[in-house]
Amino acid sequence: MGLEGKIAVVTGASRGIGRAIALRLARDGALVCVNYRSNAEAAHSAVAEVEAAGGEAFALPADVGSVEQLGRFFEALDAELDARRGDRGFDILVNNAGVADVVTVESGTEEAFDRVFATNVKGPFFAVRHALPRLRDGGRVINVSSNLSRNPMPLAMAYCMTKAALDNFTVGLAGELGRRGITVNTLAPGLTATDLNAAFRDDPKVVEAYSAMTALGRVGKVEDIARAAAFLASDDSAWVTGQYLEASGGLGLARPGQS
Repeated sequence: MGLEGKIAVVTGASRGIGRAIALRLARDGALVCVNYRSNAEAAHSAVAEVEAAGGEAFALPADVGSVEQLGRFFEALDAELDARRGDRGFDILVNNAGVADVVTVESGTEEAFDRVFATNVKGPFFAVRHALPRLRDGGRVINVSSNLSRNPMPLAMAYCMTKAALDNFTVGLAGELGRRGITVNTLAPGLTATDLNAAFRDDPKVVEAYSAMTALGRVGKVEDIARAAAFLASDDSAWVTGQYLEASGGLGLARPGQS
């Protein structure tokens, strides 16, 4: 799925799923902007990995939960693309940045609730607002959600709410941008092995139980999600918009006794 000549912006791309998506889009030929909030070392490591493989990438900081920082981020992006391409337009926006604070109805604080919504909902909304004058016709917007948006967990109630809001945003935005040939889709991972959930996965019983509920019988890898993102970013998905693509290995489809 060639992306030669394309430019992609991936938020929250210094680690985990975002990093894997950035690496895959760069491997497919795109120039990739690796956004990060605070871990500059990890972001520049991702850029170095892209460049070592013959690709092209650069890193820019911003906390997407801050509208002010997003404004500065897109100004810096303009300058970088002017210098590299002589053109401020780009083709692919991946709204991946997110936080998963434990915010329950019983014990969640207002501060934690506001932080989750600022990053996971306000961030994508205003990232799109800034992107629209720069996003080329025929472009792609990919909103990274979670299968928890449709299967909420009490311990992550606020997080699940934010992802459901993001799913709704996808549908409305797809209708709005269709006239420009821009597709907008939700990519919803299931449990995927990242450093953020390493402690959760340290319990073999948890991994075994989750794998047993999954048709493909395992926990996801970041590369699994990156492959799905590469499809949604490519020309092969040009007739797909407003859709919810769950990349969970068939969570909930395993039959009793199935190995």
